Amino acid sequence: MKFLVRLVFMATGIFIISHFFPFLIQVDSFTTAFIAAVLLSLVNAFIRPLVYVLTLPMRLLTLGLTAFVINGAMLFLVSAMFPKFKVLGWWQAILAALMIALLSSLLNQLVKDEED
Repeated sequence: MKFLVRLVFMATGIFIISHFFPFLIQVDSFTTAFIAAVLLSLVNAFIRPLVYVLTLPMRLLTLGLTAFVINGAMLFLVSAMFPKFKVLGWWQAILAALMIALLSSLLNQLVKDEED
């Protein structure tokens, strides 16, 4: 159940960001945002750990700043897999990934406070 709630929050974050910042990402409906959130969760679960291990030396040299680039790359990968979800550029992908993470985290914190 928690996983589904987090997926809905991520989809909400994607939808809100695409609505207020259409120059970053574009989706046409909440359903599209939800499918993109599911794909992003799968990519983050299976591909991102491998990329994190392979880029460990680079992340150490940049003091973790490469993580933003990796998150943007995962967003680009989802955009390539699902054509209705459009990322409009490399820097936009990095900024959108950061905004999605922040908004999803904020929504998760609000629910966590209510459950306690």
